[in-house]
Amino acid sequence: MSISPDGRVRCWTTTDPAYNSYHDEEWGRPVRDERGLYERLCLEGFQAGLAWITILRKREAFRAGFAGFDPEKVARFGERDVERLLADAGIVRHRGKIEAAIANARATLALREAGTPLDEVLWSHRDAPDGKELSKRLKKSGFRFVGPTTVYSAFEACGIVNGHRADCWVRDAVEQERNA
Repeated sequence: MSISPDGRVRCWTTTDPAYNSYHDEEWGRPVRDERGLYERLCLEGFQAGLAWITILRKREAFRAGFAGFDPEKVARFGERDVERLLADAGIVRHRGKIEAAIANARATLALREAGTPLDEVLWSHRDAPDGKELSKRLKKSGFRFVGPTTVYSAFEACGIVNGHRADCWVRDAVEQERNA
């Protein structure tokens, strides 16, 4: 059990106010809009190999660098944008992950144009026990940095599955939002 100084049981132990706020107000809350889902898939990809708090602290810089994670804008990024992002100390400067975020924007648009928007694709897996099947589907659609672990983390972040512990103080509220 993880009881914070404020007396609340959370899924992880931290005294960082930003991390607690993220847990209490955002993590696991249902995200159904394309931009929000695209952002979280990208951020989970950037997080691979790093602590989530690193991404959380750089989130506003990521949003600025990636045009608010607007897939239509990011899909138009070219090599100059890649170089600009590689020079941005406010984000994780990893060429493969940056190029993946651009490819994922293009794949997001391709899904939409094919009549299966990203929200439908992701939420159709709401009862999945893991991210393996969706990972394969996304990769076939041109997404990158979307392995099963990354996809499942995005499931939890977006409320597609309820990853909150049974004794977590927000679990029931998240479940109600998921079922609404």
